[in-house]
Amino acid sequence: MKPLFGPVLTAAEMRAAEDDSDVSLQLLMARAGQVLAEAVWRFGGGQRVLIACGPGNNGGDGYVAARMLETWGLDVTVAATGEPKTELAIAARRAWGRAVGTLADTEAAPVLVDAVFGTGLTRALPPEIAGPLNRLASAASIVIAADLPSGVGTDDGRDYGAIPADITIAFAATKPAHLLQPGASFCGKVRIADIGIACKSRAAVLEKPTLAAPGPNDHKYTRGMVVVVGGAMAGAAALSATAAARSGAGYVVGVGVIGETPHAIVRRDADYLPELLNDKRVGAVVIGPGLGYDDRARELLAKAIASDRALVLDGDALQTGLPRRSKPMIITPHAGEFTRMFGDSEASKIDRVRAAAEQSGATIVFKGADTVIASPGGRVTLCPPASAWLSTAGTGDVLAGIAGAMLARGLAPHDAACAAVWLHGEAARRAGRGMIADDLLARLADCL
Repeated sequence: MKPLFGPVLTAAEMRAAEDDSDVSLQLLMARAGQVLAEAVWRFGGGQRVLIACGPGNNGGDGYVAARMLETWGLDVTVAATGEPKTELAIAARRAWGRAVGTLADTEAAPVLVDAVFGTGLTRALPPEIAGPLNRLASAASIVIAADLPSGVGTDDGRDYGAIPADITIAFAATKPAHLLQPGASFCGKVRIADIGIACKSRAAVLEKPTLAAPGPNDHKYTRGMVVVVGGAMAGAAALSATAAARSGAGYVVGVGVIGETPHAIVRRDADYLPELLNDKRVGAVVIGPGLGYDDRARELLAKAIASDRALVLDGDALQTGLPRRSKPMIITPHAGEFTRMFGDSEASKIDRVRAAAEQSGATIVFKGADTVIASPGGRVTLCPPASAWLSTAGTGDVLAGIAGAMLARGLAPHDAACAAVWLHGEAARRAGRGMIADDLLARLADCL
């Protein structure tokens, strides 16, 4: 079992992968039940176990796990929502061969295995299931969910009356709800169990990037030249410029950037921007952090968008819709900015960002507790939760600067965005509790 990694499959993609597999569904259930039993053995401390089984194949996994755990000598009780409804679940219950109670009448146990509903749920848990299951979960010392906690929407992470788990054993692949909020908050620690299914998807979990160190033939321009455009709020652009420099850019120019920055950052006034936008050595322009909304800000933004330079747009540059451009562009909206630019929707965050990327032609980093990165063509990256201490002013400005450095060093926009988000999150982890945006800057070199 491994932490979150690899492709992220929707409920439909998971069913298709199962159907396309050379492994029989019966054998897949046997493997899923085994890894679920092994999780109980590892994390349950030998305590009495109650397995709650639903009517589908998720419940069938629970019956298989119960039979194995009893064979291994644990005290196991099984309770069900009713009779199983699939052939595999019926066979698994028959193989269990012991009494099966009801959720309402069953005594709680220190270890609860939630095998009621896994992937595919799109409606609220019925009260006759939600009430007893909540009672049993509240009385348990540990709750282990099979694939997903009951009451979590697989594809959108929606809360349908979710039962919180301490550990979720995901079969074969990560699902969107393991990373999308609020569903992810109900999953506890997620571990992916290989049961022998080949999984493919255009969506994947964010991974640690591979970034080469400078070589003997590198110089300041080959390492990437970044221009950061300042405006009304000097500190924001200063954070971005410093972040770009600390992320490995070889040359950073702050246009209209005032305030405290390292001496290594070259300063120019705003009138110098057109010359820089025509300089082919400039690998990326970061504009928006602290830019403001006055006529001068709009003029600078228009020049940057009309240029041939790769762009990172953040903050004040995201007040309106954007024209499509042929050159690379990364935009980094938070929820309010995203809705203002692309409208609201009941669709999942993945679908919303994917559609916005196609509409804008940009790589989009939709920031939040469940950051999602999407690019034209359908590629999506879902990010494991970063430190909640990032919810403070200026951290987005730092992210924009890192993204500029990654673009300037030659990474493709999606890869640049992924590397930036990973470095940003790792810097926050190292900075620890009570961090502020400035603290990230000192950690970036360590992260590299």
